[in-house]
Amino acid sequence: MGADRPSRVVATTAATAEVGRLKAEHGPLEFFQSGGCCDGSSPMCFPAGELLLGPGDVRVGEIDGCPFYVDVDLYERWGRPAFVLDVAPGAGSSMSLEGLHDLYFRLVAATAATC
Repeated sequence: MGADRPSRVVATTAATAEVGRLKAEHGPLEFFQSGGCCDGSSPMCFPAGELLLGPGDVRVGEIDGCPFYVDVDLYERWGRPAFVLDVAPGAGSSMSLEGLHDLYFRLVAATAATC
């Protein structure tokens, strides 16, 4: 997704606060939303550069300066949605950084693309 295209992801106040805390602890971050099962079905947060992106992954925006990627085939199947990232208490992905704080990122809304 180019710099001239609008971000297709926004975050709630709680998610933005958690991203800020994780950035302070771990430095630059990146997000990935896959279509996998179990851990792969929630948005996952990694230290920047830790995730090996493939040719089928597309950047759809950013949260507090952190890029947010999604599998392009999944993104197209879902109708090119805009995502709303939130955070909630409880166990989430064992690979995602917020799990260290007994939290998990989740998508609370997605709307079909209009642009």
